[in-house]
Amino acid sequence: MTESLADLASAVPRGRILPVGPSRRRSVHVIERNALAYRRMWYVFLTGFFEPLLYLLSIGVGVGALVGRLPGPGGRLVTYEAFVAPGLLAAAAMNGSVFDTTFNFFVKYKYAGTYDAMLATPLGVGDVAHGEVGWALLRGTVYAAAFLLTMAALGLVASPWGVLAVPAAVLIGYGFAGLGLAATTWMRSFVDFDFVNLALVPLFLFSATFFPLSRYPNGVAWGVRLTPLYQGVNLERSLVLGDIRWTLLVPAVYLGALGWGGVRVASSRLARLLQP
Repeated sequence: MTESLADLASAVPRGRILPVGPSRRRSVHVIERNALAYRRMWYVFLTGFFEPLLYLLSIGVGVGALVGRLPGPGGRLVTYEAFVAPGLLAAAAMNGSVFDTTFNFFVKYKYAGTYDAMLATPLGVGDVAHGEVGWALLRGTVYAAAFLLTMAALGLVASPWGVLAVPAAVLIGYGFAGLGLAATTWMRSFVDFDFVNLALVPLFLFSATFFPLSRYPNGVAWGVRLTPLYQGVNLERSLVLGDIRWTLLVPAVYLGALGWGGVRVASSRLARLLQP
């Protein structure tokens, strides 16, 4: 990474004004740095593969034998494991993205001085924000793709449209990565991460991941519909089970706008924090 950044710095002629906005090419160097940092700690990624699988086998398959069939998208009855699996796919994309843009980002920003070193090169705060989101998306996409392959092996992908579940997971990851990055810029210590868990656990349990939205009281159900994970679960479940309709553009636009807004806020906040 040091050599790459040094090469990047040397490529800029003296006296040339560096572009202020983010550059896709420069953002790649942030992803490169993260990949090199994790090459000796690859085992930390294993939890992202096994956690949703364990939920699927214990709750989806195990408890599913007691639950029976539930109404899926369009009202068609599906097995409980087929109902739960797309929700867990969406949750895997969320968790993979949130972890990197909250805890890992905070450590590098607050204690390791990583971004101070990056900003001593031609990288700007926009490049840092886009690079960290790109790395989080890469991690979340790998988790989602591996889980989708597991679902296919278990016969839980009922439609060829299920192949779009991976791009949908990228959208989910993008939404939560932008949101997590923006929120972390306001955190002062590790104590504030209790608020992250306070938000993620209810989202995981009550975003129609494990039971239909019709089980909620009407007022609560409308509140759940506004949450980003529910939008992701609804999108993934419809694709995997083959219920394709134009209204699926709504969660796609919702998640894309959430990620875009989060990255914009994070870039603005980092400019104030790292370049006062």
